[in-house]
Amino acid sequence: MKIIANGLIMAAEIAAVAGVAWLAWQFPFLFAAVSAALAFALGLGLEVARLKNELPFYFGSDAKGRGLLVPLVGVLEALFKGVIAGFAAILTFAGTDHDRLFWVALAFGVTVYAGAAMLRMLSINFDARPLRWGFFRLAPALGLLFSLGLGALVSGGFIPALSANDIGWKMVFDLPARPSLEQVSELFFQLKQAFDGFVVTVLSTLMPSAWASALGIVVSINVLAGFVAALYAAAIASVVRGTESRIL
Repeated sequence: MKIIANGLIMAAEIAAVAGVAWLAWQFPFLFAAVSAALAFALGLGLEVARLKNELPFYFGSDAKGRGLLVPLVGVLEALFKGVIAGFAAILTFAGTDHDRLFWVALAFGVTVYAGAAMLRMLSINFDARPLRWGFFRLAPALGLLFSLGLGALVSGGFIPALSANDIGWKMVFDLPARPSLEQVSELFFQLKQAFDGFVVTVLSTLMPSAWASALGIVVSINVLAGFVAALYAAAIASVVRGTESRIL
């Protein structure tokens, strides 16, 4: 029975990750709103809990105004991270190229699943708390993984790599006078991609091309999506571990 239950939990985990990726692919603006709300909701409790333990490290346990400062700063930080999550989600998934967005969503889903698996391993082996680790520690690692995945997709030809001339031509001749939000988002993605390529080109003059490509992945704007991936990885891993502890 434990094997069957564990298999069902893993299937539900994969289904949850696939559902998140599908939502991002099909309804990017709804996904951005959900991501912002999730970041704010999780942050309200987690930021306040963090500050309660962190402030005595800097100001002492009897710091004046602590009772007012902790919830105020916690709410502001949760609100800020909610805005960042929504912006990063729109930046990643809004656009008009449906085929490109499919591959982006696939890379995002793989990133979320890898994050959830990592949190599950940390929870089992080191008694780490998935929500806290995912919310505060996992975003940089998942951002690098996502950026690496997109770089591989571009190198493999699954996502077209446009030159600055191609983008300029589209801006002059293809973009309408009053573009939609999706068209602006698509243009911004292309500009972001061209900028990443420009950074790699500049770095290649200072170091070997392999090193420049690796560093370009690290400094890419795509790394921002790691914060969104970490939110869903933390939420999914927390539910999975809670379910496992109750029925296994």
